Amino acid sequence: MSYAIFKTGGKQFRAEAGTTLRIPSIEGEPGATVVFDDVLLGSKGDSVKTGTPMLSGATVTGEIVKHGKGDKIVVFKFKRRKNYARKQGHRQKFTEIRIKSISLG
Repeated sequence: MSYAIFKTGGKQFRAEAGTTLRIPSIEGEPGATVVFDDVLLGSKGDSVKTGTPMLSGATVTGEIVKHGKGDKIVVFKFKRRKNYARKQGHRQKFTEIRIKSISLG
Protein backbone atom coordinates (compact mmCIF):
# COMPACT_ATOMS: atom_id res chain seq x y z
CA MET A 1 0.00 0.00 0.00
CA SER A 2 1.46 3.35 -1.00
CA TYR A 3 0.72 6.66 0.67
CA ALA A 4 2.09 10.17 0.79
CA ILE A 5 1.96 13.08 3.19
CA PHE A 6 1.51 16.41 1.43
CA LYS A 7 1.01 20.01 2.46
CA THR A 8 -1.68 22.43 1.28
CA GLY A 9 -3.36 25.39 2.91
CA GLY A 10 -0.88 25.37 5.79
CA LYS A 11 -1.90 21.85 6.89
CA GLN A 12 -0.60 18.35 6.23
CA PHE A 13 -2.67 15.45 4.90
CA ARG A 14 -2.11 11.71 4.44
CA ALA A 15 -3.17 10.61 0.97
CA GLU A 16 -3.82 7.13 -0.38
CA ALA A 17 -5.13 6.38 -3.86
CA GLY A 18 -8.93 6.31 -3.88
CA THR A 19 -9.47 8.13 -0.59
CA THR A 20 -11.47 11.33 -0.19
CA LEU A 21 -10.07 14.29 1.79
CA ARG A 22 -11.46 17.63 2.95
CA ILE A 23 -8.80 20.27 2.51
CA PRO A 24 -8.94 24.07 2.96
CA SER A 25 -10.73 25.70 0.05
CA ILE A 26 -8.87 25.89 -3.28
CA GLU A 27 -10.02 27.25 -6.63
CA GLY A 28 -11.35 25.00 -9.36
CA GLU A 29 -14.55 23.50 -10.67
CA PRO A 30 -15.84 20.08 -9.52
CA GLY A 31 -14.35 17.46 -11.84
CA ALA A 32 -11.13 19.43 -12.37
CA THR A 33 -7.76 17.81 -11.70
CA VAL A 34 -5.42 19.28 -9.08
CA VAL A 35 -1.74 18.44 -8.53
CA PHE A 36 0.04 18.93 -5.20
CA ASP A 37 3.83 19.29 -5.42
CA ASP A 38 4.60 19.85 -1.72
CA VAL A 39 5.08 16.17 -0.81
CA LEU A 40 6.86 15.74 2.52
CA LEU A 41 6.97 11.94 2.77
CA GLY A 42 6.17 9.01 0.50
CA SER A 43 5.90 5.29 1.03
CA LYS A 44 5.65 2.42 -1.43
CA GLY A 45 5.56 -1.01 0.18
CA ASP A 46 8.31 -1.21 2.80
CA SER A 47 10.42 1.66 1.47
CA VAL A 48 9.81 5.13 2.92
CA LYS A 49 11.24 8.29 1.36
CA THR A 50 11.44 11.52 3.33
CA GLY A 51 12.11 14.94 1.91
CA THR A 52 14.39 17.67 3.22
CA PRO A 53 11.88 19.31 3.44
CA MET A 54 10.15 18.25 0.18
CA LEU A 55 10.54 15.21 -2.06
CA SER A 56 11.79 16.41 -5.43
CA GLY A 57 9.65 15.27 -8.35
CA ALA A 58 6.95 13.74 -6.15
CA THR A 59 3.32 14.66 -6.80
CA VAL A 60 -0.13 13.81 -5.50
CA THR A 61 -2.90 14.04 -8.12
CA GLY A 62 -6.53 14.44 -7.18
CA GLU A 63 -9.92 15.40 -8.55
CA ILE A 64 -12.18 18.05 -7.02
CA VAL A 65 -15.43 16.43 -5.87
CA LYS A 66 -17.22 19.45 -4.37
CA HIS A 67 -16.89 22.70 -2.45
CA GLY A 68 -18.72 23.40 0.79
CA LYS A 69 -18.77 24.89 4.25
CA GLY A 70 -17.98 23.07 7.47
CA ASP A 71 -20.03 23.00 10.68
CA LYS A 72 -20.71 26.30 12.40
CA ILE A 73 -18.61 27.23 15.41
CA VAL A 74 -19.62 29.96 17.85
CA VAL A 75 -17.04 32.52 18.97
CA PHE A 76 -18.28 34.10 22.22
CA LYS A 77 -16.28 36.81 23.98
CA PHE A 78 -17.35 37.91 27.45
CA LYS A 79 -15.99 40.10 30.24
CA ARG A 80 -17.82 39.90 33.52
CA ARG A 81 -19.20 43.05 35.16
CA LYS A 82 -18.18 45.19 32.15
CA ASN A 83 -21.37 44.90 30.05
CA TYR A 84 -19.30 43.30 27.28
CA ALA A 85 -20.46 40.27 25.29
CA ARG A 86 -19.85 39.53 21.61
CA LYS A 87 -21.23 36.53 19.76
CA GLN A 88 -19.99 35.62 16.30
CA GLY A 89 -20.43 32.52 14.14
CA HIS A 90 -18.01 31.07 11.59
CA ARG A 91 -18.16 28.35 8.93
CA GLN A 92 -14.85 27.34 7.37
CA LYS A 93 -14.91 26.71 3.62
CA PHE A 94 -13.50 23.42 2.33
CA THR A 95 -12.86 21.55 -0.89
CA GLU A 96 -13.42 17.81 -1.03
CA ILE A 97 -10.95 15.97 -3.26
CA ARG A 98 -10.58 12.34 -4.32
CA ILE A 99 -6.98 11.15 -4.61
CA LYS A 100 -6.31 9.59 -8.02
CA SER A 101 -2.60 8.76 -7.96
CA ILE A 102 0.62 9.22 -6.05
CA SER A 103 3.94 9.59 -7.88
CA LEU A 104 7.14 9.55 -5.83
CA GLY A 105 9.34 10.75 -8.68
